[in-house]
Amino acid sequence: MNAMQKLLDFLTKLADSNLQYSLECNRGEAIMVLIAVPGERWEVEFFADGNVEVEVFKTHGGVKGESELDRLFKEFSD
Repeated sequence: MNAMQKLLDFLTKLADSNLQYSLECNRGEAIMVLIAVPGERWEVEFFADGNVEVEVFKTHGGVKGESELDRLFKEFSD
């Protein structure tokens, strides 16, 4: 199966499963599918050569308050 068909089949399966997703292109050689489900964020990248990479990010705690936004800028801004 070629790389484009693999991506299209995956998108169809997401739609059939009523899973919301968005697409991004952060590198010239891949298309990323972003899926958010409760407590997890999935990044699935489809490469032109047919390779697929999957990263899953899980929460490690509960919901934070607005004060957590200060930490975002303190720790991650230039």
